[in-house]
Amino acid sequence: MSAFHHLTWKEAREEIARGAVFILPVGSTEAHGPHLPLATDVIISEEMSRRAAAKLDERGIASFVLPAISYSVTDFSADFAGTISIKKETAVALLRDICLSLYNQGARLVVVANSHLEPEHIASINEAIEQVKAETGRTVIFPDKRRKRWAVTLTEEFRRGDCHAGSYETSLVMASRPDLVREDEREQLEKVPISIAEKIREGAETFTEAGGSEAYFGDPRSATPDEGEASFEALSLMIVTAVIEALS
Repeated sequence: MSAFHHLTWKEAREEIARGAVFILPVGSTEAHGPHLPLATDVIISEEMSRRAAAKLDERGIASFVLPAISYSVTDFSADFAGTISIKKETAVALLRDICLSLYNQGARLVVVANSHLEPEHIASINEAIEQVKAETGRTVIFPDKRRKRWAVTLTEEFRRGDCHAGSYETSLVMASRPDLVREDEREQLEKVPISIAEKIREGAETFTEAGGSEAYFGDPRSATPDEGEASFEALSLMIVTAVIEALS
């Protein structure tokens, strides 16, 4: 498996012509507690994409990971330094244009691998996909991990919704980029058993309003690399399954 942007233009032309699948990691640049980097969602999306691409290659389906989208609608963490949010229309246009560019070159299939779950961000992905389909008749695959079909394969914390920089995401970063986890901070963090999903449904518009005064929810102290490995297995299989179904 290779990163798409490491190809030359002639190699890219050849891979497109032979029907390669292109996986687009999507994340955010936002606060993830005092122990995880701003790039947490990007790190997770890139790693799940790499692992999915490797699995697809093993099944004889050529695949490449595109350069990640690292900016998104992330207004919920706007109270915290380092968070960089873009307008929804900007997010829609960016994703739409990337997919259109690939499909106009003859790409076989584009898949979105997303790890940022803010509602307006998810809405921007779906809107972009609708625009691509309206303009080209082509489908962009988006296995939304919030859907029951996929959520049941992930951790209990994820399903509860108290999973922003908690055990779920911390374990994933520990499994992929342990050098970026601030262990001294993580080991001191108390559990925040608040479902951000429920708080959003109740009307909260920021992490602070939802009770996440340090920009995390869940239990970072219980995170382990093994949990992260298991979650990456589920996340990568999610993409593989969606691709195989689309190609069938």
